[in-house]
Amino acid sequence: MPEAEFDESKVDLSELDLSDLEKKYQVRPPKGFLDKFVVCDGTPVAPESKAVILKKVLAKLFSQCGKVVRLDVPVKDGKTAGYVFVEFVNPQMALNAVRHLNGKKLDVRHRLLVNKISDIEKYVLSGKVKDEFQEPEIPEFKSHGYLKSYLMDPAGRDQYLTHYNEDVSISWFKKNLNPEPVIEPRSQWTSTFMKWSPHGTYLFSMFPNGVQCWGGENFERISRFVHPGVRLIDCSPNEKFLVTISPEPITLPPEGHPARASFPFTPESAGHKLVIWDIQTGIAVKTFPLPQNLEHQASMPWPLIKWSFDDKYCARMGPDAIAVYDVEKDFSLLDRKLVKIPGLVDFSFAPGGVKLAANRKNAPAEAILAYWTPEQSNKSAKVAVMQIPSRSVLRTVNMVQVSDCRLFWQQQGKYLCCCVTRHTKSKKTKFSSLQIFQLEEKDIPVETIEVHDVVLTMGWEPRGKRFITVSQNDSPDVNPAYLMNNITFYDTETQKKGRGMLVPIKRWISFKTINNKFINCVKFSPKGRFAALATLREGKGAVDFFDLDFDGEKPKDQSNKVSSNAKFLVSRQFDGMTNIEWEQSGRAVAAWSSSWKHSLDNGYKIYDNTGSVLGEKAVDGFKEFQWRPRPKSLLTNSDKKKVRKSLKEYSAQFEEEDAMEANAELREQILRRKKLLQDWYTWRESLHAKLNDLHLQAHHDTGKVEVIEEMKEVVLEEKEEVVE
Repeated sequence: MPEAEFDESKVDLSELDLSDLEKKYQVRPPKGFLDKFVVCDGTPVAPESKAVILKKVLAKLFSQCGKVVRLDVPVKDGKTAGYVFVEFVNPQMALNAVRHLNGKKLDVRHRLLVNKISDIEKYVLSGKVKDEFQEPEIPEFKSHGYLKSYLMDPAGRDQYLTHYNEDVSISWFKKNLNPEPVIEPRSQWTSTFMKWSPHGTYLFSMFPNGVQCWGGENFERISRFVHPGVRLIDCSPNEKFLVTISPEPITLPPEGHPARASFPFTPESAGHKLVIWDIQTGIAVKTFPLPQNLEHQASMPWPLIKWSFDDKYCARMGPDAIAVYDVEKDFSLLDRKLVKIPGLVDFSFAPGGVKLAANRKNAPAEAILAYWTPEQSNKSAKVAVMQIPSRSVLRTVNMVQVSDCRLFWQQQGKYLCCCVTRHTKSKKTKFSSLQIFQLEEKDIPVETIEVHDVVLTMGWEPRGKRFITVSQNDSPDVNPAYLMNNITFYDTETQKKGRGMLVPIKRWISFKTINNKFINCVKFSPKGRFAALATLREGKGAVDFFDLDFDGEKPKDQSNKVSSNAKFLVSRQFDGMTNIEWEQSGRAVAAWSSSWKHSLDNGYKIYDNTGSVLGEKAVDGFKEFQWRPRPKSLLTNSDKKKVRKSLKEYSAQFEEEDAMEANAELREQILRRKKLLQDWYTWRESLHAKLNDLHLQAHHDTGKVEVIEEMKEVVLEEKEEVVE
């Protein structure tokens, strides 16, 4: 009997169900085995002969994240494939490689894209990513209106925010008139506080899970920034970025959780507490862990992220170093390295762009950073200014016997005052030294002013050279129960001008001193000239108003070496005052008593720049008052000169409008007269039109008119006097 023949090639395996066998004999890698592998795209495509060199370079790079077990460089058609596979000892090292090397630039033309092998299996092989492209659904654009509509007010009024109990209201301000609400007061608008952006475009409110952004004419919600437990916020100078901080570390929802898809943070942000957001897109662009020295502190310095004047750079302080980030390069570390400063205590950016004397006249303004370090290991304390991004130190001042140092910038960034608290060799008495850097002068000269008292605070005139200090005598003979402060006004000496004379370096001198006052706060008007000196405390509070350019005769107790003439205007008592703030145009200043600090006489008062009361309101549970900021003026210097020349005309117009608003009867009378005058103009124009149609002249020919003048004398009064 012939043997049966069986041809396996003719068997159709598709008709056989082998799923049970495949399941039984399937070879599965150990759990978590693939988590040790990463794939790196974007590597250079090089000839096969250079694959060994490329492997060494990449192995050195990946070894910074952990021990590399194996690194494979695939070769295809005699060239490297443009990607590599890397195996680490454990999954944590692979995760570190993804966090630190994904997006890293290898050179100018190559950026590395690092992903875990398990993620590729999860998203690609699992079928979650389809082969055919599906166009995403783009939500319909929703307009929030003109975000700067408040600048279009015909009367040029300002807005202000008041927060009392659980309600927040926004009102128009007009002197001597009741506040006009912009919107209806809103209850539960914020869980803690409100904050305007620097130019007043946005209004931020707090809620337990993050921050909400509002804007437009009706203050509609624009976006939300989800950051659970957020406590503090800050905004960059040009309103591009928002910074939030929370004591709760970022924790990602579990895999497969519905909230994971909409969660704003990536796995790389896990455990971080400090977040930078793009305000327009609502995307978290950078996250940071909290520095170890601040991890368990009840209070901390704020803001932790400091910005350059143009939002191009931001920086944060670490142990003995400053980390400067290039915003335009995806917040990458500037030059890929820290600015090492041993013993660093504090730093700050200049609030305005600085035009260095060493640069050309048309050169753009520079970003300047100032920092200070204390005395350590036989090294003196130091204050320095540095240019960013070059990191070049422009000027350094060394000091000894230093207890503390604070940096006070003039608003334009032209001057920096380092208020140095020093001590005697016995350390029993303290005094102050003011180091004033003149940033826009050649070689950045530094003026030193020795003060026998301890300077508590100071305030610069925003766009000028003058400043005011508040100091206190640290002598052991002074009774601490009756400590009072001394107020000192400073200005630069008047410089003599003439042909052939060298321009001397500015020299500051004190031209007025007021002793034994409880004043502890200095607030200059944003437009200069006027200053409000306040006493902020729970007991008796007051605001003293000064005019530093008074036109009258200069008192004998003031120096004639300066052009300033400080005149005390008035003192306004406000018990329990906790805060004071100028309106940006300098026309008004608001002072308030906040229930966040005490419950004494809560409410607010508004004064003009000479101290006259424009409005006041006592409100139980009053929390905060905020003027709405305005952006910088778009007028050129020539436009401003034209306005100044026509100021009398504008003043008459404004006075008429103020009178109309203050008196309803006068308003009706003025409007009636204006209407009659306009009707007369209309009638005259129509009459001229009729005369033109009839080819008649509107006026008689006066060329041959004879003018006769007659003079008459009239006796008004006669008086007789007897002269002895």
